[in-house]
Amino acid sequence: MNMSFLDKWRKRPEASPAVEGDPEGAAQLLAECELLRAQAQTEGVELDDSVHSLEALDQLRPAWRDDPEVVTWLGNDAGFYLGTVLVRTVPGASWKVWPGGEPVVRLASGREVDVVTAGRDWAANGAPELCQLYAEAAEN
Repeated sequence: MNMSFLDKWRKRPEASPAVEGDPEGAAQLLAECELLRAQAQTEGVELDDSVHSLEALDQLRPAWRDDPEVVTWLGNDAGFYLGTVLVRTVPGASWKVWPGGEPVVRLASGREVDVVTAGRDWAANGAPELCQLYAEAAEN
C-alpha cells in the first residue's frame, strides 16, 4: 500500500500538507482503527463505516474502562472511526491536520470537528455518544 503522505508527515510534523497531498492514503490509514474494530468484533458488531455502526458502538458494554491504557488507545480509534464515517458520508467533509499534528474533520461549512478528543471522551465516559456527535456534525 503506497502511503506517500507518511514520508512528508514524518519530515514536517508541524505542517499539514500530508493529508492534502494524499487524501486517500491518509483516509485509509485513519480508517484502520484496529483496536476498536477488534473490540467491536468481539461483541459481534461489524464496523462498516455507517451511521448505524456508530449507534452499535454506543451500545457496547464498556469493559475497556478498567484499563486506562486501553481507554486511551480505544478512544483514539473511536475518534478516527467517527471521523471516517463523517468523511465518507457527509458531503464536503474531509480530513485536516492541525499544526500540532492532530487530525480533525473539516466540514463543508468550514467548522472543524476534533474527533480524536470526542473519541477519547466517549471511551472514558460514554458521552457524548458517537451517533450524537455524528448527527450534530452532519447538520452543518
